Amino acid sequence: MLKVVIADDEDLIRTGLRIIVDSEQDLTVVGEAADGAEVLPVVRREHPDVVLMDVRMPRVDGIQATRQLVALPEPPKVLVVTTFENDDYVYDALRAGANGFLLKRTRPDDLVRAIRVVAANDTLLFPAAIRELAARRRPATEVPGIGRLTGREGDVLRLMTRGLSNGEIAAELVVSQETVKTHVGNVLTKLGARDRTQAVIAAYESGFVSPG
Repeated sequence: MLKVVIADDEDLIRTGLRIIVDSEQDLTVVGEAADGAEVLPVVRREHPDVVLMDVRMPRVDGIQATRQLVALPEPPKVLVVTTFENDDYVYDALRAGANGFLLKRTRPDDLVRAIRVVAANDTLLFPAAIRELAARRRPATEVPGIGRLTGREGDVLRLMTRGLSNGEIAAELVVSQETVKTHVGNVLTKLGARDRTQAVIAAYESGFVSPG
């Protein structure tokens, strides 16, 4: 059973998400938070697998709440649930360590699938949306690990920014999926990235890849 916490300041949204999640046999809502300040205590008490996180909340927003969760010894996965995909809050939440994002108008089946995907340590990557958000910002962050990437690791990172899977990257580079998996692992390690989303953001933030 995957345990889920819902963080949103709107009662109606929390109720709707709870109904969707609790309708699945393998998912259950174990707690709710109406403000970012309430998220950390609920997570410490309930130890959820996934937190559905609104980004715009009073007092403590979802970005700061995500940073607090990521700093835990055993952090839950964080799925940002937002109204607008081109919201800078979404980009900042991903930078803070969120594992992916969904729109509040997402179909129930897609929401449930997303929870299962991130709980299984996979990443929900939306390359076009992230690229659009990154295009508004100038490269400003020095990422020392970028300079340590080999040529092939750099190729893999560029293809990751396009949202390609390991299988698709393998086909593009004419190598085995196992080789790609090794390169992806090396990229994440050198960049200090928790997942593919973090690596893609680092690529844009450092100017290694141009969002244009």
